[in-house]
Amino acid sequence: MSYLNNQIGYREELLNTRSVIRKENFVLLEPDGLVKNSIPGYVNCDVTILGSPAMGASFADYLITMHEGGKKDAFGGDGIESFLYVVEGEISVKNDDQEAVLTKGGYIYSPAGNNVCFENKGTEDAKVYAYRRRYEALEGYNAYTIVGNDHDLPWIPYEGMENCYVKDFLPAAKDFAFDMNFHILKFHLGASHGYIETHVQEHGMLFLSGKAMYRLDNEWIPVKTGDYVFMDAYCPQACYAVGREEDLVYIYSKDCNREVQL
Repeated sequence: MSYLNNQIGYREELLNTRSVIRKENFVLLEPDGLVKNSIPGYVNCDVTILGSPAMGASFADYLITMHEGGKKDAFGGDGIESFLYVVEGEISVKNDDQEAVLTKGGYIYSPAGNNVCFENKGTEDAKVYAYRRRYEALEGYNAYTIVGNDHDLPWIPYEGMENCYVKDFLPAAKDFAFDMNFHILKFHLGASHGYIETHVQEHGMLFLSGKAMYRLDNEWIPVKTGDYVFMDAYCPQACYAVGREEDLVYIYSKDCNREVQL
């Protein structure tokens, strides 16, 4: 086991962390102190587990740094749907339906029962945000593979606000075959949600740029680039973009389109 930021040895300052753990409610993980996990099947990869059922999530999120020759031959499958998003670098992906080369901003959704294989065939490291979740099947509907790049998607004003924008990766809003979706939100400095949201859906969120004060349950917590947040069902949430230069941008998942199971 080693650390995501490769920090070893003693620090000059007292030990501290911005991470906040409220299992079954919300979790903030800052990069400092996160470990690299050894998991069978990952070759020449540093794997950090972010979201997981251990914190209350119905899914698993990973941050994977793929070195030269890094690969994973089977991700998802056996009832597990998966989603990969390239944060940095370039990777090759393939499942039973499609194969493609994904550059920064590229993504693939692979439906349950369809393993996706991915590999770094270049010499530079690639960083991948990856997601796994057990698919909730719905009679008469079947999800399908989707490949794209967020640079090809339009920014849509978020709920009519002209300083906040969203991109949708999957067609879940119009297709009940999908039981989840991925989005990117962008807030200009000073922009915010229109209200504090409270809903049954869970979120896993990776912050790609900027800084914010984020409302999680009844706390306002500072977050920034590289942080990860998990929000459980009914956790009140909203944010204000803060700072001096960068827009706040984050990618997040949300389950949807299914009846409550009793």
